[in-house]
Amino acid sequence: MIARPAGLLPALLAAFLALAAPAVAQQEAGSAPPPSPGFVRAEGPRFVKPDGSTFPIKGMSFGNWLLPEGYMFKFKVQRSPREIEDVIAYLAGPEEAATFWKAFRDVYIREEDLAFLQAAGFTTARVPLHWKFFMDPADPSKVDPNGEGWALIDRAVGWARAHDIKLILDIHAAPGGQTGVNHDDGVGYPLTFYVPEFKRRTLALWTAIAARYRDETAVLAYDLLNEPISPYHDMDYLNPRLEPLYAEITAAIRKVDPNHPVILAAAQWSTNFNVFGPPFASNVGYTYHKFWASPERREVQDYVNFAHRWGVPIFLGETGELTDEWNAKYRAMNEKFGIGWSFWTYKNLDSRSTVSSITLPEGWNAIAAFGSAPRSEWASMPKPPREQVVATLREYLENARFANTTINRGYVASLGLTAP
Repeated sequence: MIARPAGLLPALLAAFLALAAPAVAQQEAGSAPPPSPGFVRAEGPRFVKPDGSTFPIKGMSFGNWLLPEGYMFKFKVQRSPREIEDVIAYLAGPEEAATFWKAFRDVYIREEDLAFLQAAGFTTARVPLHWKFFMDPADPSKVDPNGEGWALIDRAVGWARAHDIKLILDIHAAPGGQTGVNHDDGVGYPLTFYVPEFKRRTLALWTAIAARYRDETAVLAYDLLNEPISPYHDMDYLNPRLEPLYAEITAAIRKVDPNHPVILAAAQWSTNFNVFGPPFASNVGYTYHKFWASPERREVQDYVNFAHRWGVPIFLGETGELTDEWNAKYRAMNEKFGIGWSFWTYKNLDSRSTVSSITLPEGWNAIAAFGSAPRSEWASMPKPPREQVVATLREYLENARFANTTINRGYVASLGLTAP
């Protein structure tokens, strides 16, 4: 009898499953076309370039651009996109509000922003998406091929291609809401997992995105759902349903796009990897998010173990919002384990914890006061004159243009890069 080291059989079994699961999943996916050359791929524990060398993910997230968040407007109560829009419409009137938001999406991210990222040494930008810019407003069950979001992403892709930046497309607000908090712009519950129609719409949206960008090498990957299933909801019921949904989305994507990696976010703010089993497909990566964590190995050990066990890459999809000193330590600790990163967020209002800071417009505090109060109190609050509000909004738009923002050079340096 040959003595075997304890634990060898489980390790061999895990290795076999890691190799076998993607092949089985490919068979089950059906007649997906073979991948094309020229794309970054997930191979083993790395994202790799077409030549097989490691692609280093050093990125920023374009938060607030297509999915506004209350704290980025200095709002303390009205925090979801629809609530923020209500504040602006109440103070400026619906027509001026519509004009503001159209211009906001036009100026917030421009070619100058992508050019700066390249010059500073970034390789990647993660783009949070809201379903409403891609689905038909008259019938949200259908994808709108003329939706505003397509033109915005198309031009961002063109700028990224011109400046050698790769984009990660991230559904931050899925139909129905996948998280159950303000930043999925839902009703406060992750209805994507409960209502079959919302799941169907999510599948349709990802299919449309994949079909449109299947041949685009400037797109790095598809980040399927941002921070699904918050810890405030029925985790025992919802967590087992996350990976099966990912498998459905991935199969739908693979039917039209065999080229791009998909990235799977963990549950509970993208921290809980216990929801995952063996990889169900090839060319798949996994992402975790952490803010304000200790810059020590214990904060990432579970994720590193997962990557080694299954031979898959992991990616730090969101982090930051603290100090430059913390950024440097946490970023370096992740890099030590070969983990690429995308800090949150690239641009914000009057902020030291972003690359680009928008100067606070005169009169902004009068707007923020309404964003920091319940709607039931608005009628009793002193309302600034509409023309003053409009002037303040227009100043905000001017200040948000890259040339008028302030670059936090220390923040960029904390990421191991240099602001030009």
